[in-house]
Amino acid sequence: MAPDTSPFPSTRRQLLRHGGALALAGAGLPARAQAAPLKVGIVYVSTLGAVGWTRQHDLARRAMEQAFPGRLQVSAVEGMSNPVDAARVFRELAASGHKLVIGTSFSHMQPMLQAAADFPDVAFEHCSGLKTLANLGTFEARYFEGTYLAGVLAGAMSKSGTIGFIGGFPVPDIVGPANALLIGARSVNPAMRCRTLWLNSWYDPPKEQSAATTLLNAGADVLVSMTDTATTVKVGEERGAWTIGYASDMRSVGPTRQLTAFTLDWAQVYIDAARRVLEGRWKPSERWLGLQSGVVKMAPYNPAVPAATLAQVAERERAIAQGRLHPFAGPLRDTAGKVRVAAGETLAEAQIRGIDWLVDGMVGSLG
Repeated sequence: MAPDTSPFPSTRRQLLRHGGALALAGAGLPARAQAAPLKVGIVYVSTLGAVGWTRQHDLARRAMEQAFPGRLQVSAVEGMSNPVDAARVFRELAASGHKLVIGTSFSHMQPMLQAAADFPDVAFEHCSGLKTLANLGTFEARYFEGTYLAGVLAGAMSKSGTIGFIGGFPVPDIVGPANALLIGARSVNPAMRCRTLWLNSWYDPPKEQSAATTLLNAGADVLVSMTDTATTVKVGEERGAWTIGYASDMRSVGPTRQLTAFTLDWAQVYIDAARRVLEGRWKPSERWLGLQSGVVKMAPYNPAVPAATLAQVAERERAIAQGRLHPFAGPLRDTAGKVRVAAGETLAEAQIRGIDWLVDGMVGSLG
């Protein structure tokens, strides 16, 4: 094997380079013909697997390259969950001529803010970010729309009346969808409960396996996780419990027990960002995209789901996409009985993005 001459550390990650030739444009600068291609850097929070969060970002990377054949040179760096390591890589990408740099995790926020401030001529795009700058934009998915539909399905299929939810971290991006999961389930079975466990890691298969087993032993018969592995779906398949996948369709590891998955398609976000930089018209923006835009999509449903339930889920999916149904419509109470959303009201988007409470019926804490 040839020696690694990459300027990036190689531990727990891999540098992928894809070349081309044609145009190079800087953020906010007029497009101009150049011999060199536009250099794009992407930083993945975990190692690339067959399915999961990072896989979906890599599929978007492929779609972006296919949309601009010969015009991009893309570097993808894996395994950047540690903010200190991520900060170094963001700076190295920007310093080595990458004019579009994409971060893929909430944990990348501070490193990206620092790098963007130091490299004002580079366009930064942050998935899951909450803060923007003159050269830093954000994009995020309305995961809660997918988990609400998953909850409707779980409420109809559960026999025990208990869902098990595993989250990477108790951050608003995960707390909100966990709540929406139970809200959806209670819309068809008001007695449903949801037991919740947090890994405090995006990628820890052994810990996730233990959490899934704990939830099953506590009576859950439908499992949902928001991590970067298919471990929970695999455990459900082995134990005969229903599961719902996240980010990718995970039927490859749960062929008989996955009910569906709420999947993520970032392709158009990546393509649009590259196009705008190439054309010299990139500007920072905040995007929160869901079922209507096609960023959130439901995977095919398990043949075991009754036709009446499928029809109910399909109608609610249309209603959410058309704005006729909102998962966080009141009345909603938290686990202490406090009214968080009154009848006739809907939780504001800013409140959803900062949600730090669990809805009534959740079993667990945010600690």
